[in-house]
Amino acid sequence: MSSTASTRFAKGQSGNPKGRPKKRRPDVSAFDIIFDKTLTVTQNGVERELTVDEALQLQTYQAALKGSRMSVRAVLKMIEKRELALAKLNPAPSAPVKLEYEHDSDNADEALLLLGIAEFLPTPDGAPSNYRQFRLATWAAQFGISRAGRRPLSDKDREDIKRFTLNPDKLRWPRRRGA
Repeated sequence: MSSTASTRFAKGQSGNPKGRPKKRRPDVSAFDIIFDKTLTVTQNGVERELTVDEALQLQTYQAALKGSRMSVRAVLKMIEKRELALAKLNPAPSAPVKLEYEHDSDNADEALLLLGIAEFLPTPDGAPSNYRQFRLATWAAQFGISRAGRRPLSDKDREDIKRFTLNPDKLRWPRRRGA
């Protein structure tokens, strides 16, 4: 063959000058085509137009009223689907929650006593009947002052801890930094 001989495909020319053919049908299923059709239905002597989908729902509803269990289930599913769709469109307004806090130091005191973290001191003579003092157990105070990573305790902190501990003489104090 010579280089001037004509061939079926010319060099540099597209094999499909018109391009890809357009789709003839839209992407619609057969069910969509059938459900979009309308039917004329006579109901109580009155004619009205319904889509096939609406007519099938009406027949299912009538069969459910006659006692068909499958139709009853289908109607209940339709109702549930409708309720979900309505709930998405119109969400129920939620009432704001009002929080109320009640602080009762007696509850915390009772918890400390139950857990053995604190103990009551003997009531001094002449004190009112509701006068009660308690102190932290030595082990609880020791745990608090022995925690690693705490800031150094000031002299006032040390005095407060001693005042509110049952046996402050048994406490082992951490070394002061830089001392």
